[in-house]
Amino acid sequence: MEILPGIHRIECPIATRYVAIYAIVGSASTLIIDTGFDGSIRETVIPYFKEKKLSLEAVKYAFNTHSDFDHTGGNKAVKEFMPNALICCGERDRAMIEDLQIMIDDRYGEFNHDHGFPDDPDTGAFVRAVAFETRIDIGFTGGERIDLGDRIVEVLHTPGHSWGHLSFLDEKTGAVIIGDAVLGDSVLHADGAPAFPPTYRFVEAYRASIRLLKGMNPTEVLTSHYPRYKGQDGIDFLDTSLAYTDLAERVALETITQAGGPITLAEIIEKCHDRLGPWENPAYTFLSYPLLGHLEVLEGYKKIKRGKNAQAIPTWSLA
Repeated sequence: MEILPGIHRIECPIATRYVAIYAIVGSASTLIIDTGFDGSIRETVIPYFKEKKLSLEAVKYAFNTHSDFDHTGGNKAVKEFMPNALICCGERDRAMIEDLQIMIDDRYGEFNHDHGFPDDPDTGAFVRAVAFETRIDIGFTGGERIDLGDRIVEVLHTPGHSWGHLSFLDEKTGAVIIGDAVLGDSVLHADGAPAFPPTYRFVEAYRASIRLLKGMNPTEVLTSHYPRYKGQDGIDFLDTSLAYTDLAERVALETITQAGGPITLAEIIEKCHDRLGPWENPAYTFLSYPLLGHLEVLEGYKKIKRGKNAQAIPTWSLA
C-alpha cells in the first residue's frame, strides 16, 4: 500500500513471516528497496505495480539493503521485468550478493565451520531454490544522494547486521527505510509473535547505526520484518534495540562468570537463551550471531579470553 506520498510498502510472504519491499516513486524515476525471494518479485511486486499503475520501466535503481537471500533473491527477476533497473548494494556486501556460495559458506556457515554447530545440508539447497544471482551494477558506501525527480533519497551506511548494510532517508517525508539494520529484541512472525533472536553480528557498528538513525529524528522507521513505526514508536523501537545489546552483553559475561571455566558459544547459548528471549529450539540458536559479536567486544575489553577445547572449538573464560 502507499503508506506515505510516493512511498509504497509491498509485503511479500516468506513462510510465516514477510519481507517488506519498498518503492519510492519520483517524477523522473523510481527506486525499489530489496527484492525478497525470486517469487516475491514475480508473484507480489509485479502484480502490485500493475494494480497501482506504476511503471516498471521507470525503476532505475533496485537496492539490496544487505547480503541475506530474502533481500537479494529477486535480483534476477528485477532484471527480467524492470529493464532499466540497476542492481545496487553496499560495496562491502557485494561479494556475498553476487555469489550465493560465498553467502552460504561465510554468512550462514560461520558457526558450523568455526564453532562446531551442526551443519544443515538443506540450507544451501533452499537458498538456491528461492534466490538467483546477478551481477551488482553499482556498489554504494553511504553519503550518496539520489535524485528521483521531485525527491531526494540519501543512502546511509548502517553496518552491524552485515558490514555493507544500507538504509535510506527519504528527504521529502523524513522517513528512514532501514531493512534489517535494527532488529528490536526479536525478529517477528507476520502475526507479531517472536520468531527468532535479533541477528546483528558486529556489535559496536550496530550500536553506532542505531544512534545514527535515532539522531536523524525520523518521522517514521520503516523496516523489512516489522510493522510500520510512526513518530515516537520508531524512536522507541530504536531504543529497545540498543537496550537489548546491553542486556545481551551483560548476560554473556554473567554466563561465562558462572561457568567457572572455559565454555563454548553453543554452551553459552544453552545456558542463557531463556534470559534473552522466548524462542524455542532451534530458533534460539540464532543467538550465535549477536552473542559471538558480544564475546568479541568483551575480548576487546579484556574481560574474557579465548581458548580452544580438545576438539579445537573456541572457548571463553574470564581473563
